[in-house]
Amino acid sequence: MSLFRKFFGSGEESSEEESHSEFNSSAFNLSLPVDEKFTFNFKKNGGKFLYCENLNEVKEQFENILEENDWFETEALCFEPKLFSMLDENNLKYDKPTDPKFLLASCENLIAEEGSVLFSSNQIKQNKPNELPANIVIIATTSQILESKSDGLRTIKKKYEKDYPTNITTIKYFEKVKEEDFLHYGSSAKNLYLLLLEDL
Repeated sequence: MSLFRKFFGSGEESSEEESHSEFNSSAFNLSLPVDEKFTFNFKKNGGKFLYCENLNEVKEQFENILEENDWFETEALCFEPKLFSMLDENNLKYDKPTDPKFLLASCENLIAEEGSVLFSSNQIKQNKPNELPANIVIIATTSQILESKSDGLRTIKKKYEKDYPTNITTIKYFEKVKEEDFLHYGSSAKNLYLLLLEDL
């Protein structure tokens, strides 16, 4: 088969190639390293991914997100004191917001096999995903990327020996589904930005 035909296909072979494309993409996904698999699945779910080498880049990318969405001097939802300084630096109000434009949070882990973000009550209190703002900005590190949800639950169990968090949940869909899909039933799509800090 010629190189161009491989890339662009020919009329005769396209239907055969289409029937194998789903299998090939899942086989391709299995062979990826865990960080690449997470990135691939996260983007496929509609998430916006921003890689940062240091904390200065995290702050810079956060400001770019604020500018892109015109969120300066608005209200934000944030339950983690360690993140308050980022909101203070950008004149964002977060004390009992009445109309927050977005949630700023960390997360427990990033799940590679489904491209999802694992939260607990430490980040979102007792709120269900559909009770959170439609826009979410997550700050996470590369060491938080795990293969599966069960790996994430094991990590939480090990990390919090006594003060075990509640409301452990994942958010997986990051864009509105064009057609009603039973797989998305009961889930609320979020416009999600991930600032991923390299820490390995």
